[in-house]
Amino acid sequence: MSIGELAAQAKSTVKTVRFYSDQGLLPEASRSSGGHRRYGHEAPARLRTIRALRSLGVPVPEIGRVLDRGDTLEAVVAHRLDDLGTELAALRWREAALRALQDGAQEQLAERLELIGAVSVPPSTSALAHYWRRLLPVRLSARLRAAVTDAAVPQPPADPTPDQVLAFARIHALATAATDHCLVSHRPTATAAHPDLLYGGLHEAYRLVDAALRTDRAPSLGEALDCYVAAHARASGTRDSPAFRRALTGRLAAADHPVMSRYWQLAGELTPDLTLGGADFWLREALTASMAAG
Repeated sequence: MSIGELAAQAKSTVKTVRFYSDQGLLPEASRSSGGHRRYGHEAPARLRTIRALRSLGVPVPEIGRVLDRGDTLEAVVAHRLDDLGTELAALRWREAALRALQDGAQEQLAERLELIGAVSVPPSTSALAHYWRRLLPVRLSARLRAAVTDAAVPQPPADPTPDQVLAFARIHALATAATDHCLVSHRPTATAAHPDLLYGGLHEAYRLVDAALRTDRAPSLGEALDCYVAAHARASGTRDSPAFRRALTGRLAAADHPVMSRYWQLAGELTPDLTLGGADFWLREALTASMAAG
């Protein structure tokens, strides 16, 4: 059949048929003596399939793989759904970002635009992960390094509010701007020789705090605090004792750093779950309360 006959049978246009032919999706059966394209009997059904897939946003190269190279339709649909999820996440982020700009006062507009514009869409957490890789002790095992980084890096919400877009933009700016001096000044102490002793114990203590908070327990004496203090004691090469607890209370207070405090504040705005900073605050409150009581 001619190109016009194919277009009519498939309820399409000659321009569309020519385009897909040029893309290699509609192979010609032959050419007429005058050089005009001719198509076989299977061409109308093939053209309808192409148009249906294109209407769903499937790219031309993937359509070719379905038609000629053995890719299954199910695999292409799954891939398209993944792409669509990414596109929708980007749209939701852009909408919330625009509302954050719209809701701010005029004098905040330039600052907010600079903050938000520095974040990719959809947002990436790679800068935050890099921040923690630089912050954690060099001797820390790969297993604990990965566990701490995963727990410490807040994920951007799938459907963010304008305030959450700003919170993520600010924590991203904080992590990107951190200098080596700043990182060293709030790196946990007593971890040079055996950092796994500290971080392994802290990981368990934070898990226990999460369990305590699920029963609405206020900071108090108990298994979580004992585990927390024991981790610090082992890392310092000593044992838990009232004297050590007093010294640890002062040491932790002296090690406070505004950058880390701000980091956990912003992280808390991005997730309803307990952050590592929130767990550490609970434990330090429990330690201070125990010193006051004892």
